[in-house]
Amino acid sequence: MKRYLLIIIPLLFAMTSCVNEDEYDDTPNGNFEALWHIVDEHYCFFDYKQKAYGLDWNNIYQRYSKQMDSGMTEGQEFEVLGNMLGELRDGHVNMYSSFDVARNWTWHENYPSNFSDTLLNKYLGTDYRIATGMKYRILDDNIGYIRFASFENELGSSNLDNILSYLATCNGLIIDIRNNTGGLITSAEELAARFTNKELLVGYMQHKTGKDHNDFSGYEEQRLKPSNGLRWQKNVVVLTNRSVFSAANEFVKYIKCCPNVNIVGDKTGGGAGLPFSSELPNGWSIRFSACPMFDKNRQSTEFGIEPDYNVQLSQEDFLHGEDTIIEYARKLIHNL
Repeated sequence: MKRYLLIIIPLLFAMTSCVNEDEYDDTPNGNFEALWHIVDEHYCFFDYKQKAYGLDWNNIYQRYSKQMDSGMTEGQEFEVLGNMLGELRDGHVNMYSSFDVARNWTWHENYPSNFSDTLLNKYLGTDYRIATGMKYRILDDNIGYIRFASFENELGSSNLDNILSYLATCNGLIIDIRNNTGGLITSAEELAARFTNKELLVGYMQHKTGKDHNDFSGYEEQRLKPSNGLRWQKNVVVLTNRSVFSAANEFVKYIKCCPNVNIVGDKTGGGAGLPFSSELPNGWSIRFSACPMFDKNRQSTEFGIEPDYNVQLSQEDFLHGEDTIIEYARKLIHNL
């Protein structure tokens, strides 16, 4: 019996030690340790950040661990942990509490919005059509215009057929996705599939396979297959700004590979990777992109996609009631 116990007790001790390695107390230090390790083991862009500005995550640990104190208030704890995440300089890393969101949104807050609801309403008027979240009409120069503010909803094949059929006599098409913060990847893919007649390689993705910073799978191809529904054959201009991200960023990546398509406006906001979420001992949650995404040339799209034509909304045009970016797109279509 004694021999049997000698075998079991070390096993129980080993199992307990293993579990405790990943468990942290609901204290300022415990929450700090949990957050630092979550990011250390799951964040995908350390190599990129190190090359860009010399980020050293171990050094971040040393600096911020000294700022944690058992007597600090909840607000002080939130501030320190939020500042630590800010060292990543990644607008798609957010920490959520019941009273605030720790964020670094300089990727769009430090740039002009290049979008105005007031101007948009002048182009749409009041007699535009609406289907599955898309507002669309034919502009006075016979160019089709679709305002697509979100990919949150499923599009529906018949809806897209009806929209493209209505716009079929137009000389070209403008798809305005400025300020589109994403939604369903499937909806982004479904819309992009209306602009190609053959299967296209549109990008690559990787998956995190371990806890080390460079533990990734190989490159996995992303391919766009043409829709079985009505497909557009004329010129297309997609309008973008810094507030285009997530599934909308993926849409830009997809449609950029299609024929007769140009991107006009500002660089997108990025954030294409599928989200990873975890929770700290105190209940605060952390969320960031979980897998690296690349375009067809294996260039990262996580931090935005450059337009073919960088066009900014000018103050002079705004005062005259014109959207510089829409007007540029109209001229581009007429000159193609």
